[in-house]
Amino acid sequence: MSQVQSVDLSYEDGARAVELAREAVESYVRNGQREQPGSMRDAFYARTGAFVRLESTRGRGSLRGCSGGYQGNDQLGHVIVDSAIRAASDDSCGSEVTPAELSNLTVSVCAVCNVVLTDDPVADMELGTHGVAVDAGGKSGWLYPTVPVENDWSEAEYLARVCRKAGLPPNAWQDDDVMVNLFEGQIFREREPEGSTEEL
Repeated sequence: MSQVQSVDLSYEDGARAVELAREAVESYVRNGQREQPGSMRDAFYARTGAFVRLESTRGRGSLRGCSGGYQGNDQLGHVIVDSAIRAASDDSCGSEVTPAELSNLTVSVCAVCNVVLTDDPVADMELGTHGVAVDAGGKSGWLYPTVPVENDWSEAEYLARVCRKAGLPPNAWQDDDVMVNLFEGQIFREREPEGSTEEL
């Protein structure tokens, strides 16, 4: 197993990360523009991966978008902005977020702080702590750390779902030529749309 250490966000950093993601989503949805990160906290200059997740609170609630990457060559602040825009676009869940939806969306940000390349993901994984990314010959997919707990999945089902998302057979994670990375991240989210931030 190889490891990559990264950023450690304070609560204030996390709250600003969520705020930054919301600003980026709103600027993109309302004006079709990319928001510049603006006031960058020191932690946002770290080069690490991040994910932004948008969930609707309407009806039974649903995932409206999720985008990002576990490896970051860009500064965290820019990764958050770009991920937020992609999450709100039609590339994410098939339909673009509309201005009318903004007041019903909760925003969460996962800042990647550790990545582990594993050859035994079931043994190495801690459900609720690790996100999973698979990569095989140009096909790749990943899922957010909280997803298996929200859906009551086992480690094997979580891995199978990530493989399917990547367009691979469900058991592809067991193949020697498929890379499986586990990533840990600090997750901050709005308790309610445009509300206060909590760390998970």
